[in-house]
Amino acid sequence: MSQIPLVIKLGGAALSSTETLSKVFVAINQYQKSSQRALVIVHGGGYLVDQLMQKMQLKTIKKEGLRVTPYDQIPYIVGALAGTANKLLQAEAIKSDVNAVGLSLADGGLCQVTELDPELGAVGRATAGDATLLNAILATGVVPIISSIGITSAGQMMNVNADQAAVAVAAALKADLVLLSDVSGVLDGKGKLLSSLDGSQSEALIAGKVITDGMIVKVRAAVDAAQSLGRPIEVATWRYPENLAELFDGKSIGTQFLP
Repeated sequence: MSQIPLVIKLGGAALSSTETLSKVFVAINQYQKSSQRALVIVHGGGYLVDQLMQKMQLKTIKKEGLRVTPYDQIPYIVGALAGTANKLLQAEAIKSDVNAVGLSLADGGLCQVTELDPELGAVGRATAGDATLLNAILATGVVPIISSIGITSAGQMMNVNADQAAVAVAAALKADLVLLSDVSGVLDGKGKLLSSLDGSQSEALIAGKVITDGMIVKVRAAVDAAQSLGRPIEVATWRYPENLAELFDGKSIGTQFLP
C-alpha cells in the first residue's frame, strides 16, 4: 500500500455536475476506510468564473488556454474560485461523510507564486513551497481541498491555472498526481485509448492533429508534470467513479505520461 500522498486535480464539467461530484466523494469516503493513503484535491472552476463574467458583462479572453485576468477583476475571480467553487466541493465532501478543509495555494506558504506574464495580468506561476502545514493536516486524516488561487510575496492575489497548481502542490508534497477530467485519457486516430505517452510522442500527436483544442493544454501540463516530478502522471476520467479506488491505489485507468 502506497504511503505517498496522492494529489487529485478535479476540473472541467465535474464541478458543474452535483451528481458526479457526489459519486466522486462517495468513492473517496470508501477509499479512506480501506487505505492509509492521504488524498489532496486541487481544483479550478472556470465555468463559475465564466458565469460570473457573463453576469457582470465582462469579456472572457484566453491566451493559449490561459484566462487573461485584469488586476481589477482578480477580487471577483478569487470569490468564484477560493469562495464558491471551494465551498461547493467542501459541501459535497461533508455530504459524503468526508472530513474536508478548504485551502488556497497561499496557506502555510504551500506554493510560491509570481506573475506569469504581464500580458495575462493577475495570472500566477506556482512553484513548490513549504508543505509543513499541509502534512500536519494530512496526519489528522482530513482531506484538503485547495483552490488554484495564490498570493505573491508582495501580497497580490493571483489566479493560477489549476493543472499547473496541482503540479506545484504535488511537488511540494513529493506526491503522486492524477489529472481527472471528463475524458478517459488520450485516444489515437482510431479512437483507441493510449495507455502511455512520453513528451516526444505527445508532440507528434499534436503535430498530427490527433490531439487538438483543450486536450493540448492538458497533455502538455501532464508531460511537464511527469518531467518535473520525475514520475508517471495519469490523465483519467471521473465519469466512472467505481474505477477511482483502483486509480487511487496506483492502477492506470487512463493514459500515463512518462517522464
